[in-house]
Amino acid sequence: MPTVTLDANTVRTATCPAGQRKIDLYDSTITGFVLEVRPSGGKTYYLRYRDAHGKQKQLRIGDATGISFEQAKTAVLTTRAKVILGDDPVQEKRTLRTIPTLEEFAHERYLPYVKGAKRSWDTDESFLRNHVLPRWGRLHLDEVKQQDVIEFHHTLKAKGYAPATANRVIVLTRYMFNLARKWKIPGAEHNPAAGVELFEENNKRERYLSKEEAQRLCQCLQDSDNPQLKFIVPLLLLTGVRKRELLDAQWIHFDLERRTWRIPLSKSGKARHVPLSDSVLAILAQLPRWEGCPYVVPNPKTKKPFVSFFYSWDTARNQAGLPEVRVHDLRHSFASFVINAANENGLGTRSIYELQVLLGHTQLKTTQRYSHLDPKTLLQAASVASVASGLTPQALGLGL
Repeated sequence: MPTVTLDANTVRTATCPAGQRKIDLYDSTITGFVLEVRPSGGKTYYLRYRDAHGKQKQLRIGDATGISFEQAKTAVLTTRAKVILGDDPVQEKRTLRTIPTLEEFAHERYLPYVKGAKRSWDTDESFLRNHVLPRWGRLHLDEVKQQDVIEFHHTLKAKGYAPATANRVIVLTRYMFNLARKWKIPGAEHNPAAGVELFEENNKRERYLSKEEAQRLCQCLQDSDNPQLKFIVPLLLLTGVRKRELLDAQWIHFDLERRTWRIPLSKSGKARHVPLSDSVLAILAQLPRWEGCPYVVPNPKTKKPFVSFFYSWDTARNQAGLPEVRVHDLRHSFASFVINAANENGLGTRSIYELQVLLGHTQLKTTQRYSHLDPKTLLQAASVASVASGLTPQALGLGL
């Protein structure tokens, strides 16, 4: 175990004695600083130390042809300071090698978990595919920094995405890192999305289709590359169910004689029953079926529920001149049709409580946000008061 004063000249002139596989030159001033010299002329800097359990470890600093002596010396001094404070550089290096990329974590751990834990997992999968992974997928978990998350949040808004969409990216990223930390995944000790301030969302204005818009949209479905779209969209418009409730629907849950559809697990966590109108029954009768496939509107290629039908939907809504309409707006439109069309077609007044049951809401407050009333319907409602009270313009002597 030769001990020398390591310096640039020693490193340059050091040779391995003939017949030896290698020789280690220990520095006389810095404990554990070693230069390994091989017969080939190759030379490598190492730091040798003992961890907290007294076990000897060796950390490769670098090849002498790749870094200068001064750089190696600085690295050794810095690393030794960490060892003195109780760190284990070798173990840290091994841990770094086990840190997954965000894409690896998403596909190997996150998505398999949420598919069994979240009903809206397909939305997460879509946001990952379209936003999160293109931005950070190749980065290891510890390489995703908060500043980059903040910048991406604002970039999405600047590109024209709704505040809710930009916020969803942040919420999803935060949730993923929280799970990674809970599962003790290396590299997830710090959550880069924690503390990122979300944009204010204006949810007061909802999008509802008019009768003419609904008919125009359905007309544009006929030539879609997705043969199931011409069934999916009308069913959503005529039942008010959530997208995933329809996509996961199975024939076993339908009682066509009693005209009911049982959704075994809705968003509220409870089963609910959806009444089937004549129009819905007519659509169900036209649906193609495949032997051994239990689903009502499966992907014809996989015979399983669609993960997403965004591209065919996007094409249809643009052809109909409705580029801003979301699939979830079909649910809003159903609520609007129920409330407004009743009076308009002489079907009587439909109560907000009936609509609450139809939509499967547990809170009436949620239903009130969906139950859009157009000005014509509100005027009809206001006119009822004058008739019921007898205070008509004629009775008041106004002669209108």
